[in-house]
Amino acid sequence: MKLSQRLIISLLGGVAAVSMLFAIYQANEETHALKDAIERQAEVLAESQEIPVEELLKAGSSIPLQSLVDRFRFHNRLAGMAVYDAQARPVAVTSGLASLLAATPAVVGKAVRTGQRAGMFLPLGGQAMHVFALPLKAGDGTTGAIAVFHRADFMGAPAWRHALTGVAQTVLIVMMTLLIVRWTFGKPLRHMAHWLRDLRIRGSFIEDKLPKEEIFLPLASEVRCFASSLHIARAAAEEEARLRDASLSEWTAERLRIAVQTKLRANRIFAVSNREPYVHTRKGNEIVCSVPPSGLVTALEPILRACDGTWIAQATGDADRETADDSGHLRVPPEHPQYKLRRVWLTRQEEDGFYLGFANEGVWPICHIAHTRPIFRTEDWHQYQAVNRKFANAVIDEMEGENQPLVLVQDYHFALLPRMLKDRRPDARIALFWHIPWPNPEAFGICPWQEQLLDGMLGADLIGFHIQAHCNNFLATVDRALESRVDHEHFAVTRRDHETKVKPFPISVAMNGEDSGPPTMESPAVERARLLRHLGVEAAFLGVGVDRVDYTKGIPERFRGIERLLELYPDYAGKLTFVQIGAPSRTHIKRYQDLMAEVEGEAERINRRFKTGAWSPIIFLNRHHSHPEIVPYYRAADFCMVTSLHDGMNLVAKEYIAARGDERGSLILSRFTGASHELPDALIVNPYDTDELAQAIHSALSMSDHEQRVRMARLRAVVKEHNVFRWAGNLIGELAEVRLEPAARIAGDQTVDGQRRWLAQGGLVAQ
Repeated sequence: MKLSQRLIISLLGGVAAVSMLFAIYQANEETHALKDAIERQAEVLAESQEIPVEELLKAGSSIPLQSLVDRFRFHNRLAGMAVYDAQARPVAVTSGLASLLAATPAVVGKAVRTGQRAGMFLPLGGQAMHVFALPLKAGDGTTGAIAVFHRADFMGAPAWRHALTGVAQTVLIVMMTLLIVRWTFGKPLRHMAHWLRDLRIRGSFIEDKLPKEEIFLPLASEVRCFASSLHIARAAAEEEARLRDASLSEWTAERLRIAVQTKLRANRIFAVSNREPYVHTRKGNEIVCSVPPSGLVTALEPILRACDGTWIAQATGDADRETADDSGHLRVPPEHPQYKLRRVWLTRQEEDGFYLGFANEGVWPICHIAHTRPIFRTEDWHQYQAVNRKFANAVIDEMEGENQPLVLVQDYHFALLPRMLKDRRPDARIALFWHIPWPNPEAFGICPWQEQLLDGMLGADLIGFHIQAHCNNFLATVDRALESRVDHEHFAVTRRDHETKVKPFPISVAMNGEDSGPPTMESPAVERARLLRHLGVEAAFLGVGVDRVDYTKGIPERFRGIERLLELYPDYAGKLTFVQIGAPSRTHIKRYQDLMAEVEGEAERINRRFKTGAWSPIIFLNRHHSHPEIVPYYRAADFCMVTSLHDGMNLVAKEYIAARGDERGSLILSRFTGASHELPDALIVNPYDTDELAQAIHSALSMSDHEQRVRMARLRAVVKEHNVFRWAGNLIGELAEVRLEPAARIAGDQTVDGQRRWLAQGGLVAQ
C-alpha cells in the first residue's frame, strides 16, 4: 500500500474515532438533562392538580374526575394522568392509557403507603414511561395519589443524533475524497457507461466512446471482449428462439417476441386496457415507478417490445402527468425503453360512472353468477359510452399513419370500443379478450343495453374467452338478442357483413422462472415456521388463500369450510392455521364495504369460537401484498384454497403451482373457475358445499408425500406447457391470420381524411 493511501486511511480513522467519542459524551450529558426536565415537569403538573383532585376524590365524583384526567391526554410527551384511592386502586385514568396499565405501578403503591412523592422510569405496555406519583393527604393519613405518565422512548434519540453527527463529519471527509476521485476518473467512466448502455439497448457500439487514458486500457480491452461475447450469445439466443418457434417446445418471452416479429412483419400492435403497466407516484420528494401486480403486463410486454408498439391505458398515478409529455406519452420500461405508453386521464365523474358504476356495479355482477344484484343507471351508461369514445379517439390518434394495425382490447371496461374503432379503421385487425365469465342469455338479458354492448363487441375480428363454455354462452346470447348469423359449427358471428370469430384462449402465468419468485435455501417446513412466527401464531399446518376481497371469490364460504373441518376433525384445533391474504378492492362501492365487514366478522367469529393461547385458526391480512411477499406463503403452505363462486380463470391457482418447485402441497380448486377445466389433479370442490370443503382440506393435509408429488408434477406440467406466453402467442397468431375484405384494405389507405371527418361530426353517436 502506498504512503498516501495509508495516510488517508489513518486520517479518516482518527477523525471518525474523535467524532464518535465526542458524540457519545455529548449524548450522555443531554440524556441526563432530559431526565431532570421530565421529572420537574411531572412534579409541577401533579402539584397543580393536587387541590382539585383532593376535593373531587373526597366528594366521590368519579365523572368529573374522569373529565379532569382526560384533559391531559397526549399533550406533547405527556401520555396521561391517573388518580388512585387510599388502597392504590385506580379511580380515573386518561382514556387510552388504561390499556397500558395491567396493574398499579409499584411507584404509586409506594407513594400511597409511605406518603412520600416518588418517580421512576419503567416499561408499560411495551413502551418506555416515566411515572411520578404524588400522595394526597388528609390529616395524618393518605387518601390516594396522583400519577403523571410521560412517554420516555424519545430519550434514546439524542444519542443517535450525536452519533449521526459524528458519522456525518466522517462522511463529509470521505465525500471530499470521493469528489477528488470522481473529478479525476468520472468522465472516462461515464463514457464507458454510455458505451455499455448502447451495447445493451441497440446491440451495437461506437469505439470512440471507450476511454483512451492509459490507466483504463486493460479495462477497455476486457470490455471489448465482453461485447464480442455478448453479441455472439445474443445471436445464438435469437436463432434458438426461431428454431423453437417452428417446433412444439416451451413458450418463453423470447420465443413470443420472435413469433410476433415473424407474423407481423411491419404491422404494429396497439394494446388497450383500463390498468396501465407502469404507475408513477410520489413518495415524499421522490417519484417512484411501480408495476401493478398483473399477469397482463407479463403477457403483453414481449409483444409490444417486439414491434415497438403502443399501450393505451388510464392514468392512475399522482405523478403520471409529470413523467409524460403533453400528449400523455412516455417510453417504457424506464430502465430499457422499448415501446410507448399513452396515458388517458379521466375526470372523477367519468371514473365513478364508467369504472365504479357501469363496469363494476353493472357488467361485473351480471357476468358472475354470485347472486349479487347488478345495478344499471342511465347516467353510468352515458359515462361508459363517453369513456369508450375517449379511448377510441386516443387509439385512432396513435394509429394515424399505420397501415393495417393490430389492436388488442382488454376486458369488460371496453365492450363498445371494437365497433368504434372498426367503423373508423376498417383496415385494423381488432381482438377483444374478455377476462371474466360470460353468463347464459337469460342472465345477460337483464342488462338494459345488452344490444349496444353486443354490437360493440362484434366490431372485433376476434373475441377471446377463457373456456369454451363462455364462448358458447356468448354465441347463444348474440343469437337471442341481435339480428345476426351465428355459425355454431365454426364459432363465428356475422353482423353488418363483418365476421367475428369467438374462441377460447385460457390465460396463464409465466412458469419459466418469472413467477416462481427468488430462490431460497429454506425447506417448506422452515419457511412455514418462520412465517407463522412472524404472524405470532403457533401451528403445525398452514393453508393459504390469496384474493381481492370480492364477492365472487367465496372467502366467507372458505372460512366456513375451515370451521366445519374443526367441527368434524377436532384434532386439527391448535395445529392448522389458515392465512387469507385479502387485498381491499373497489372500496367506494357499498357491496364491497359490506363484504369486507362480513369477511372480518366471520374470521373474528370463528377465531372466538376456537382460538386457544397462541393459536388462531384464521389469520386475515387485509392489505395489498406484492407478488414477492406472497410467494413465500405459496411455498410454505400445505394447501392453497381457491373457492371462487364464479371466475373466468383464476390465476392464483396457477401462481401457487408455479411456486411449488418442490412438487409438494395441494390445490383445492372451485369447480366454478375456468382453471378447473385445465387442472383435474387439483382437489375440485363445490364452494357452496361446506362439508365437501372440509373433507377436501382433510384430504390435502392427510395426503401422502408420493401422491402430492404425482399430482403437483402433473399440474406443473400443464401450467408450464400452457403458460402466459403461449396464450399471447396463440391470440396474436389467430388475430394475424384474420383476412381483411378488399374494401377494408382500400379503406386503410384513406383513413386519415375519414378520421378527420368522423371527428368533425362529433364521433360515434351515442346509442
